Amino acid sequence: MRNIKITIEYDGTNYHGWQRQKNTSETVQEKLEEALTTINKKPVDVQGASRTDAGVHAMGQAANFFIDVSIPVERIPPALNRLLPEDIRCVKAEAVPVDFHARHDAQGKKYLYRIYNQGIPSVFIRNYVYYFKKKLDPVIMQQAARSLEGIHDFTSFRAADCTAKTTVRTIHSIEVIDKSPEIWVEVKGDGFLYNMVRIIIGTLIEVSLGKIRVKEVAEILAAKDRRLAGFTAPARGLTLVEVYYEKNCLTKEG
Repeated sequence: MRNIKITIEYDGTNYHGWQRQKNTSETVQEKLEEALTTINKKPVDVQGASRTDAGVHAMGQAANFFIDVSIPVERIPPALNRLLPEDIRCVKAEAVPVDFHARHDAQGKKYLYRIYNQGIPSVFIRNYVYYFKKKLDPVIMQQAARSLEGIHDFTSFRAADCTAKTTVRTIHSIEVIDKSPEIWVEVKGDGFLYNMVRIIIGTLIEVSLGKIRVKEVAEILAAKDRRLAGFTAPARGLTLVEVYYEKNCLTKEG
């Protein structure tokens, strides 16, 4: 059997997130597995790098699976895309070593959160941005974000039902970018707790509104108390941009 890594993009609006669920077939993982089972002529289990929530989008989600059929790897994207709904697309496929695992081998991820910060919401991008009417200050948001960079215990920035074994994560960078009428927040890290990025965004918004002071962000981080951080920003503004891997774990065998 061959181990195949794919890079996929999807509009998460109509899906109950990435992960397969018992009570619905409307997940990205399920749609991929259905299409690959047709190609492989027997069931295929797909492992994704990030278990994105309902409504979250992806430009560079990574996944891997094993197949028996001898289809050339370069033909996998077009074969998959013929069977997938229009809001899910495979953009790349490559053969990887048999021990490669999309989630376990991931070294880091990059997320983008888009805030539409204008008086009247946009019809055309409403599913991909968080519309926020009150004027925000990206400079103040950036000042607050600096306290979150580095290695920290992010207990204050995880959802109550997060089951991660450790709450220590490394944020390599947070960049708040003025893209008027939008504000973009790019977050790069080695991994993220459940709802962590969205809670960070809610906290930065509350800093801009004066509900939280810039210097208090470090205090919230140290307190390890979710109640002190900001609200959880909506899923629709979040996009998984890229998953990072070390080159040697992607090297083809033989």
